[in-house]
Amino acid sequence: MGTAPGRLGCIGAALAHQGASLRPDLPWRRTRAPWAVLVSEVMAQQTQLARVEPAFRAFLEYFPDPAACARAPLGDVLRQWAGLGYNRRARNLHQAAVAVVDVHGGTFPDTLPELLALPGVGPYTARAVLAFAFERDVGVVDTNAGRVLARAVAGRVLNGREAQALADDLVPEGAGWACNQALLDLGALVCVSGVPRCASCPLERWCAWASAGCPDPDPARGTAGSSAPQGAFVGSDRQGRGRLVAALRAGPIPATRVAAVAGWPDDGERAARIAEQLVAEGLVVRRGAVLELP
Repeated sequence: MGTAPGRLGCIGAALAHQGASLRPDLPWRRTRAPWAVLVSEVMAQQTQLARVEPAFRAFLEYFPDPAACARAPLGDVLRQWAGLGYNRRARNLHQAAVAVVDVHGGTFPDTLPELLALPGVGPYTARAVLAFAFERDVGVVDTNAGRVLARAVAGRVLNGREAQALADDLVPEGAGWACNQALLDLGALVCVSGVPRCASCPLERWCAWASAGCPDPDPARGTAGSSAPQGAFVGSDRQGRGRLVAALRAGPIPATRVAAVAGWPDDGERAARIAEQLVAEGLVVRRGAVLELP
């Protein structure tokens, strides 16, 4: 990777020392239960943490373990998902709970291949469960972590394989939980996109990009996982889908009302297309001329 072992060790030790001190009150940081960690990680995807915190607590009251979630119909899970958006995540979480019960006998899997086999669980989420539930010494790389790795550690653009390998190498033995919490928090709160807050960064003395005077181009741009701007929500299919599922949480809807509920009273064809997508994805069921949650 081109990073001296001594410097890499210093950065890893600094991260481990930092731990979760930037955001110590996040409720999922007070548990090592793998189900709770998975729920928090799935909820936090593309959702502000201020909305996730109360939803996380409420969700676990209804579904405290995979068995409780697996026993429930998907419709109940979708109702508890209200306000979080991206309802496929709720479906995937429900399917993952079913897999934990049916495939693993209710015991949460603790290896990377087994976690990756769970519905909706990708490389980031699988490693997050390993690090934050099982305290394994693996690196956890999202957009925020990738920004720190590219700027502070490597000083250059990183592809996905390089970023993951560097994150793994950073973790001091026995410090997977603390090191990764700090890495994610620094990227989210200090080494932010645009103008980083270098004066507040515990890695400043070792930062490759800062030491070079923060030249253009910013190595975080183009590094694996860099987020692209999302299309406008207002007027989008996503908004119509969300409206329809939100209305269905209150009860069944006649097919004749779908266009109005989706917000497109004059575009029945678009509303019908969206409804059919939701049915195909298993988020909605059609019973005769009525739509409802499964």
